[in-house]
Amino acid sequence: MSKRVHVKSGDKVVVINGKDRGKQGKVLQVSPSEGKVIVEGVNIVSKHVKPKKMGEPGGIIKAESALYADKVQLICPKCGKAVRVGHMIDDKTNKKVRVCKKCGAKFE
Repeated sequence: MSKRVHVKSGDKVVVINGKDRGKQGKVLQVSPSEGKVIVEGVNIVSKHVKPKKMGEPGGIIKAESALYADKVQLICPKCGKAVRVGHMIDDKTNKKVRVCKKCGAKFE
């Protein structure tokens, strides 16, 4: 499996398939080795939690679960659409930057 993921933590993404299709959120965590991401407010699951210490409540909590990075697309900051990501060398800094395939805007 590929060890590279097209999104970084902090990116705004939209889910493109599955039960949460169309939902938008911020990437909280990226796991390149598994090819998965955790997106804020997406893929909510119920977890049964035992109390760890005396006086700490247990019970059922709702939490975000990981989903495959292939199921999300970046949202362009300029055109506001779900887009594919291209790469180019920035003229000023000579570093590789991510750009929108539709309008050419840079992702910061």
